[in-house]
Amino acid sequence: MIVFVTGGAGFIGANFIFYMLKEHPDYRIVCLDKLTYAGNLSTLEPVMRNPAFRFEKTDICDRKAVFQLFEEEKPDIVVNFAAESHVDRSIEDPEVFLRTNILGTQVLMDACRHYGTKRFHQVSTDEVYGDLPLDRPDLFFTEQTPLHASSPYSASKASADMIVMAYHRTFGLPVTISRCSNNYGPYQFPEKLIPLMIANALADKPLPVYGDGLNVRDWLYVEDHCRAIDLIIHKGQVGEVYNVGGHNEMSNISIVRLICRELNKPESLIKYVTDRKGHDRRYAIDPKKIHSELGWLPETKFEDGIKETVKWYLNNRQWWETIVSGEYKHYYEKMYGNK
Repeated sequence: MIVFVTGGAGFIGANFIFYMLKEHPDYRIVCLDKLTYAGNLSTLEPVMRNPAFRFEKTDICDRKAVFQLFEEEKPDIVVNFAAESHVDRSIEDPEVFLRTNILGTQVLMDACRHYGTKRFHQVSTDEVYGDLPLDRPDLFFTEQTPLHASSPYSASKASADMIVMAYHRTFGLPVTISRCSNNYGPYQFPEKLIPLMIANALADKPLPVYGDGLNVRDWLYVEDHCRAIDLIIHKGQVGEVYNVGGHNEMSNISIVRLICRELNKPESLIKYVTDRKGHDRRYAIDPKKIHSELGWLPETKFEDGIKETVKWYLNNRQWWETIVSGEYKHYYEKMYGNK
């Protein structure tokens, strides 16, 4: 079995590659990644010499390069993680999100159609549903929840989802979609909430929290997400959407305070900054469908997963310190410096 993983040098994509090589040692995994700011080739260093793994620096919008790689490898399955994914960046520069997240997805599906790929899986996000009110804890996103995107990022992902389903209905392309809640774990780029707070706390720098910090997210350990995708691409029903969530809702400020406790840092480091434009208040996934149909449940409790994550960032300082000392430093100052 040959599996293409796009965006595999990013956080979730890389963890998925590690998971697949471990769980399916007889598979060949081919990673396509453009290596934008969030794609880090050093993340894949542990598998670069694995004979079952191939890396290609490729932009999924480059139709000629993508088709050439399909011609060479003839993949059975394509799992599309490749996406611009940070909401703040989508507010600063929406165009690149539309190009990669929508047109890049189309190029991949055209290649799948041409070469007869058995499954195209689109990795989406719970953000396509918009948000839920904080005072209605009984409400959850289901697969039938209407798409109601709030940011250029989530709008681009919702658009891609609709095109994926259109290719299934129009051309009979065998597709599945997963929409997952917030992931955390090793190798997450340090612009995201948890690694950002860990890195800043270790440096005794301010911990910037948007607005009142009460925005709620459902948190899932990245390996649980990888296991869900593995189940979907092998056993999921073609043409279906599967929500993947941990029933683990926490406010942003609770996460930050927890990290302070784990690192024995004072909460006085917390600094409230001007809220993000169009900041969604609450996300919450109902994962009943993937549980009832595929038997998936999250295995990692948040209190265990966050300890492992903090430990990983403590033990792998070189990985993230290299990142925060480079181009990201200028972006960070732009986003949080004067707020």
